[in-house]
Amino acid sequence: MKHLADLLLLGDPRLYETCDPVLESELPLVTGWVADLHNVMEEIRARYQFGRGIAAPQLGIMKRLIYLNVDRPVVVINPEFTSVSDDTDELWDDCMSFPNLLVRVKRHRSLTMTFRDEHWQPHTWQVTDWALSELIQHEYDHLNGVLCTVRAVDAQSFRWRPTPTLTDGLPV
Repeated sequence: MKHLADLLLLGDPRLYETCDPVLESELPLVTGWVADLHNVMEEIRARYQFGRGIAAPQLGIMKRLIYLNVDRPVVVINPEFTSVSDDTDELWDDCMSFPNLLVRVKRHRSLTMTFRDEHWQPHTWQVTDWALSELIQHEYDHLNGVLCTVRAVDAQSFRWRPTPTLTDGLPV
């Protein structure tokens, strides 16, 4: 079982590599990979209070696999965007591979994606929810070796994430 210590951090050259597709013959491995992704996401959530999705290469699994857990767990294998909206918006993006840094990026407001699930069933997903669309684009970028630092709007598009300053509910 992988843990937070196994998470690749900014500067690790593997984060800039393009991932290989998951093969149908590798489907038995997906359950273990997803368990690892889920475990690390839960550790990030507990430590940093964020985390809605994680891509396999962030754990050194160089496969086209994304694990999302917003309202429910969703396993996304070999995603491909079939369309993205012309409409874009900007946001302060975060990443588990550099949890204290926020990066201002521009993302498409909506998208359509094809993928396979953990049972190798094909799906087409039209994502019109902005928060989900930007999340999927962030994770999809990881599969192509692209970090949000590369997508920064400009040189001033970086800031530190504020850290909690509460102990037992009282200001310190």
